[in-house]
Amino acid sequence: MTANRTHQTHPDSDAGRIPEPGRTPEPGRTSGPAPAAGRAPAPDPGPDPDAGRTPGPTRAPGPTRTPAPARPLDLKRAFDLLGGAVLLFALSPLFAVVVLSLTLGAPAPGGAPLLRRRKVAGLDGRAFTMLTFRTRSPLAALPLLLHVVRGEMSLVGPCPLSPAHPECTGEARRRLSVRPGVTGPWQVSDRSDLPWEERELLDLHYVDHHWLGMDLAVLARTLPAVRRRRLRRASARAARLA
Repeated sequence: MTANRTHQTHPDSDAGRIPEPGRTPEPGRTSGPAPAAGRAPAPDPGPDPDAGRTPGPTRAPGPTRTPAPARPLDLKRAFDLLGGAVLLFALSPLFAVVVLSLTLGAPAPGGAPLLRRRKVAGLDGRAFTMLTFRTRSPLAALPLLLHVVRGEMSLVGPCPLSPAHPECTGEARRRLSVRPGVTGPWQVSDRSDLPWEERELLDLHYVDHHWLGMDLAVLARTLPAVRRRRLRRASARAARLA
């Protein structure tokens, strides 16, 4: 029993033993502690897949979008819409009177319609057909209120001109930055024989400096100016007949 027990060697008897000098450790045996019984060795993770890879360029952050500012209320357009609608309703009986008088009056040569049509340049040069009654009185401008409500004209603004007019080109083209008006500085001027050059200067001055207070002042002066113009024409006619 003793002899057999002497030759038996425990599997872990050499664990932790320092090898003697000149003695080569047996293959497969390490000098460290043996792994615990029943525990599998950790798998080899293998080479790093990102090793040696050049990092790509860093993407710069895009520009920050700022919300578009809210468009301010166009007070001039709101004033035109409200004023044009009120005048159109208040003067609607005159529309009927003018239409009736033109229908029952002397027939126009060639059977012309009740309305005259003229192509004019509007805001930003957009052309539209302007309508007026076929009469020489100030009531001929009544249909222009329809253009005001539709947004093609303004109560106060530059004189409406045809798209091919010289004043709609070159430096004077800035007159097209506002809507043409039913009335304007050119109409309330006390001079009835105002040359085109001075009309252009008055229109451009309005384009560069117009504001709601100026529109109110021009509207307040329009009817007195029309009345004075009619009195001057009547006086001139009476003078010719005398």
